[in-house]
Amino acid sequence: MFNLVGAVFLLSFNSIFPRNNISKVASFFTSLGVIAHIGLCTIDFILWSFGDNDTARNELKQHISNTPLILYPFIIIGPSLLFIGLATHALNFIKTNTISSLMVIVGAPLVGISFFLLKNGNLMLVSCFMFTIGLALLLFRKGNHKGQIEIVEKIGPN
Repeated sequence: MFNLVGAVFLLSFNSIFPRNNISKVASFFTSLGVIAHIGLCTIDFILWSFGDNDTARNELKQHISNTPLILYPFIIIGPSLLFIGLATHALNFIKTNTISSLMVIVGAPLVGISFFLLKNGNLMLVSCFMFTIGLALLLFRKGNHKGQIEIVEKIGPN
């Protein structure tokens, strides 16, 4: 559930970062990635609904694996677009916030590599942490008064 809510909130990154050509491409990829991530969360909810019925859950997993129209847009390629979009947003800050930008840019592909290729949960955890901290540092960077004001207005003052 938190995964779904978090993905939906990531759409707000499209309006907080500066508007330019890089940002337009990044916003497109981020939006597609959020849509795909919502689909992935829906699949997860359906799988969880089977409870203890492992046979039915495994049959559905097999069916999804054999259905390219579900597998690629909602499990393999689609959610990766979310990471690509957010990493592309980070390119806007490579000169001014080099370390936090690199955390996002390097963390994004590491998440996919650790999950799909290496199947290493520890590396995936570290990659997600690095990616998330980098995004947070970019979001709350010095001089980002617009983003900070928008966040305060949405969640309210102290």
